[in-house]
Amino acid sequence: MTPPSPASDLVARPLAWRDLAPEILRQRLVIEGYPAAPVDDAQIRTYLSALSREVDMVQLLEPVTHRSDLYGWAGWIHWETSGAHFYAWEQPRLFFSVDIYTCKAFDPDVAVAFTADFFDAGTVVAKGF
Repeated sequence: MTPPSPASDLVARPLAWRDLAPEILRQRLVIEGYPAAPVDDAQIRTYLSALSREVDMVQLLEPVTHRSDLYGWAGWIHWETSGAHFYAWEQPRLFFSVDIYTCKAFDPDVAVAFTADFFDAGTVVAKGF
């Protein structure tokens, strides 16, 4: 019998969260909502570049996107201080999810308001970490 790996031991026995690197700023924000219309490749690219300007991040590369026939659109942008991922579904409902991770502080209210306006989303929720 093979002994369990240290990683599988951690999964089986969750530890309380603690900040392992308090000297490194990390800010996360998840924004989710219902867009007014299906989201496409061009919108994702435009949104991610515009989001960069809205939250004052330096964009290193043009946004990258991909469409899965099973799961819908995904996009990513690389910032000097980390980046953001974007996901959009058409089925089982119109829905989007944005995951922002940075090592530079930004105003989450600006990101949420911009996202809601950009996608003309009537319902938007957000959670920062």
